[in-house]
Amino acid sequence: SDREMLVKRLQIIKIEVVVRNIVAGSLAKRLGLPEGQALAEPVLEFFYKNDALGDPMINDYHIRMLRLASGAEMEAIVDGAFRVNELLTEYFDRRGILLVDFKLEFGRHKGEILLGDEITPDGCRLWDKATHEKMDKDRFRRDLGGVEEAYAEVLRRVCG
Repeated sequence: SDREMLVKRLQIIKIEVVVRNIVAGSLAKRLGLPEGQALAEPVLEFFYKNDALGDPMINDYHIRMLRLASGAEMEAIVDGAFRVNELLTEYFDRRGILLVDFKLEFGRHKGEILLGDEITPDGCRLWDKATHEKMDKDRFRRDLGGVEEAYAEVLRRVCG
């Protein structure tokens, strides 16, 4: 129906995957890069999903040490993240929206690695392609106002 979705129950992997196409947010702060700088290629970052630790950034060695995912699972996660990025970047570009960065979570289902997350303006940075106006949760985070209007504009461009 228009209001229902078929899903699979996953065993969520405790890794948040962030794909970055343009410098913004913590990447700009961490590396001292100017916000808005396009990256020559997408950057992939991993964060350990642990609220008590503040979801620290981790690398492949940490992932193996913590036994969060096997090498084969990480290969599937990386391939999946880059594939989602390719599809979404093209999709949003056709609608006049830049996909700055976004987060994903993956899970296990019967030995298969599947995307286990929603894709919304709450988990993405989306900017207007022409003006670079923020059309995402940063409007709330930075007290820019117009959150509802920005989300409505994304909805209009996506569904319109």
